[in-house]
Amino acid sequence: DENVIHVSNHVNPKADIEVINLELIFADLESIDKQIFRTAKNAKSGNKEAIAHKAFLESIKAHLEDGLPVRSMDLTDDQKKEVKLLHLLTTKPTMYIANVAEDGFENNPYLDQVIEIAQSENAVVVPICNQLEAEISELDAEEMQEFLDEMGMTEPGLDRVIRAGYELLGLQTYFTAGVKEVRAWTVKQGATGPQAAGVIHTDFEKGFIRAEVVAYDAFIEYQGESGAKDAGKWRLEGKDYIVKDGDVMHFRFNV
Repeated sequence: DENVIHVSNHVNPKADIEVINLELIFADLESIDKQIFRTAKNAKSGNKEAIAHKAFLESIKAHLEDGLPVRSMDLTDDQKKEVKLLHLLTTKPTMYIANVAEDGFENNPYLDQVIEIAQSENAVVVPICNQLEAEISELDAEEMQEFLDEMGMTEPGLDRVIRAGYELLGLQTYFTAGVKEVRAWTVKQGATGPQAAGVIHTDFEKGFIRAEVVAYDAFIEYQGESGAKDAGKWRLEGKDYIVKDGDVMHFRFNV
C-alpha cells in the first residue's frame, strides 16, 4: 500500500526487527556489565555462589554479543528465575504484529521472515490486515459478522492480538455477572479462587469462603444466571479451585 509510510522508504521487516533488537541488546549488555562488575568482587574472594552467578552472567553476555536476545536462550527453570531478577529488556515476552495485504496471509515471504525470527527467539507473530481492520471497525455487530463470514474470518484481527497477548503473558479472564452489569477481570493462569477474588478487593481474598462457578458457554447457552441454575450448571468451589478462562463467578466471603 503506497499510503503506508515507512521510515526507511522500503519494506524490510527483518531489518526492522534487527534494528529494534540491537538497541535492546546494547541496553542489556550495559546492564549485564554492571552486574558482572558488582559480582566480581565476591567471586574473587572464593564465594561459590558468586562464582556461579558470575559465570551465568558471562554466558548471558556472550549470547547478547552474538546479537541474540536473552529470551532465545535455552534456560533451566532455576536460570529463568535468576534471569527474571536481572530485569533485562530482551527477556520480555515479545509479540510481532505483521501488517499484511488482504491477500498476504499466505505465501508471503515478508511474513515468513517474521515467523522465522519469532520462532528462533520464542516470540509470537499475529498477522493482521490493518486496511480490513479499519473497515471492520466502522460496522455494527450484524454487519461485522457478515463481513467476517464473507472474508472467511472467525474474528477481527484485534481480537486475535488480544488473545495472543493474554496467552503470551499467561493471563486469562473470568466474569462477575450482576443484574445491571457484567464485569471482566484479568488473572494469571493458574490463579486460585481466593486469588481471583482478590483482584476485585483484597477483603474478598482474605475472607474467601467459596465461589459459585459456571462456565461461560453454559451461562450463554442457558441465557444467564437463572437459566444456568435451573439447568444445574452452577457449582460450589473451595479455596483450592483453579480458575478457568471464561468462568462466571460469584464469591462468598466473610470479613
